[in-house]
Amino acid sequence: MAELRKRRLGKTDLMVTELGVGTLDTAQAKEGAETLGLALDLGINFIDTARIYEGAEHLIGQVISARGGKDFYVASKTVNRTRDGAQYDVDRSLRLLGVDRIDLYQLDDVSPEAWEGVLTEEGALTGLKIAQFLGKVRYIGISSHSLEVVEKAITCGEFDTVMLEYSAFYPDTRGLIALGKERDVGVIVMRPLGGSGRISVVRSLSRTSEQAAALSPAALLQYVLSNPDVSVAIPGVRYPDRVRVNVELAMTYQPLEEAQRRELEAAARSLPA
Repeated sequence: MAELRKRRLGKTDLMVTELGVGTLDTAQAKEGAETLGLALDLGINFIDTARIYEGAEHLIGQVISARGGKDFYVASKTVNRTRDGAQYDVDRSLRLLGVDRIDLYQLDDVSPEAWEGVLTEEGALTGLKIAQFLGKVRYIGISSHSLEVVEKAITCGEFDTVMLEYSAFYPDTRGLIALGKERDVGVIVMRPLGGSGRISVVRSLSRTSEQAAALSPAALLQYVLSNPDVSVAIPGVRYPDRVRVNVELAMTYQPLEEAQRRELEAAARSLPA
């Protein structure tokens, strides 16, 4: 039976499936536990969550309990910007997940304005380093929608991973992904399908637009997974059917050629914003 391919998450010792799961809305669906259980049964071994994802850590904790233990990697995030706030969030995550240690904890959605503050002695990075020293966290990462912040995070030597947006709709981070590979910093891709808003636009236009029809979820996921410098892509999932489709694609896809990649980017640019 085919298995999901794995990639090393930067300089860490984590070999993660190139297809992971994002849980922003998973807990809002009554099928949430079934969705996560199926993802794990089908071989996915990386689940990303955050303190601010309503009910997500609690749901993952229920799944861990139902499976008799954690047999996959969990990454969570904090929007707290202070040392004490970050430590509080780590402790809260540990309780909700029902684990002794979290594989990866990230500073979430760091803006250029917040960058300097989180790196100070009283900042959130110090809080995560303390949690790491105490054995509560294995590795430390950061997520941002700012190209400036992502570049600083990759080059400053403080982070094991970066989470950034990358898709046919937003190829702007391609150079940063290559830089992450060069510096051995793991690259986690959020919104690999472009985000729910763009997906809705594609669906509404797909019957009348050849360009929109080309931008199927499978093609968009194939676009991201075709980049060998990406460590793991984490499309958000709420329902089991979406997990099955994503896993089938990840098990069977062939990397896109350069011309095919550019065609998808052109199709994405042709759609209304």
